[in-house]
Amino acid sequence: MSDTASNPSTNIKVIGLAVAGAVGGFLFGFDSSVVNGAVDAVEKDFNLLPALIGLAVASALIGCAFGAYFAGRLADRWGRIPAMIVGSVLFLASAIGAGLSIGVWDLVVWRVVGGLGIGIASVIAPAYIAEISPKQMRGRLASLQQLAITVGIFAALLSDTLFANAAGTAGAKFWFGLEAWRWMFLAGVVPAVVYGLLAIALPESPRFLVLKNRDDEVRKIFARIWPNDDAERAIRDMRSAIEADQQGNQKGALRGKAFGLKPIVWVGIVLSIFQQFVGINVIFYYSTTLWRSVGFQEKDSFTISVITSVTNIAVTFVAIALVDRVGRRPILLFGSAGMTVSLAAMAVAFSQANVVNGAPSLPGGWGPVALVAANIFVISFGASWGPVVWVLLGEIFPTRIRARALGIAAAAQWIANFVVTISFPPLASVSLVLTYGLYALFALLSFLFVMRFIPETNGMSLEEANTLLPPKNSAKRTSSAKKTPAAAKSGA
Repeated sequence: MSDTASNPSTNIKVIGLAVAGAVGGFLFGFDSSVVNGAVDAVEKDFNLLPALIGLAVASALIGCAFGAYFAGRLADRWGRIPAMIVGSVLFLASAIGAGLSIGVWDLVVWRVVGGLGIGIASVIAPAYIAEISPKQMRGRLASLQQLAITVGIFAALLSDTLFANAAGTAGAKFWFGLEAWRWMFLAGVVPAVVYGLLAIALPESPRFLVLKNRDDEVRKIFARIWPNDDAERAIRDMRSAIEADQQGNQKGALRGKAFGLKPIVWVGIVLSIFQQFVGINVIFYYSTTLWRSVGFQEKDSFTISVITSVTNIAVTFVAIALVDRVGRRPILLFGSAGMTVSLAAMAVAFSQANVVNGAPSLPGGWGPVALVAANIFVISFGASWGPVVWVLLGEIFPTRIRARALGIAAAAQWIANFVVTISFPPLASVSLVLTYGLYALFALLSFLFVMRFIPETNGMSLEEANTLLPPKNSAKRTSSAKKTPAAAKSGA
């Protein structure tokens, strides 16, 4: 689509579709953070033991893993849009069910249901955005997924505060005699309905339609979104890529010789695991311990968490601005380096901590060191691994397996998130030095992984980028792609 990037009206249409598709990321972020404001009140109302509270918080992540795993099958069979609608319905049911729950097991069930919906949305959003975006804009538009996640986190924290402050406390009665914590969950009805209505209005992914031999529908979508582009040539390129993938790979199977899966699938899985194993969600889920350690009062922890979430949003715009200019690989390497140094600094700072009543306290200048390091870590992640991993997951898989492979990678991400979430308290009780040291080690390993296995896909069409090669071959691949006239003129 050679004219797409220079056509303002086309750009606006494509951006609008990408923004609408990214609302699934908003649900992702909202659901992952909304429970934070409700957890203390739920513990008191249901008289829960700490283990059950942990289950109530983390149960949604298990649902997310299953939802992500099955999303690919749903999307490949029925389409990206029906999968979005299913995700919105599940999240809607979860918001209502959790808000009206009568016990902890009831709450856990509805949290798992919501997790299924969020898992589906987390897979479909990057796949859909990648498949409707022109190659010149794909990195920026795919980064909208992470931006939507960060905005969702901020919205959840903000709505939790508004309900708690309006009622007095999260456990106090509010509208219609329901406690404020219930309204925190019920607030999820709004984004769920918006996501469902937007999904109904969106066109289906052209690549999915080509995969199903529905070329007439593809032509109508091209006429609506990319009126100045050669639809027939784009359809031929998509079909050629699909047929090439089918050769020796009947039914687009994911299985391969690398521990039962294709190497490209493992690349997606490892990217997803590293994104979580650096410990980013510790900052958002368990930040109170850190802020208190550096000298802040507990009552200030929420304000600091909101500031951190705003910082996360701001630096995501940096990634959006650079990903199609600088490229994916340099941004990931920069982020890994920044995370390694900042996490190592946090480990060193906590090695100087004094333990008072079982809680660490950082003396002298070590508190500011830890605070600055934590924010550098958030900035390094938010400007690199947060958005760019979603960009790569949307573009590195061949069309026939994209949804299913992305589903497996996203499921691995949710499982890794779950492992980090439940492991931090026991690890922290043993040693925060060990905890942040482990995260620093994973950040260093992520740098080495990118150096060895991730080539640059910037400027390639999906058909060119969907076979990932080691960096030593990527330059050759990139140069050959640039020499292909059809590729240079083809669609996203």
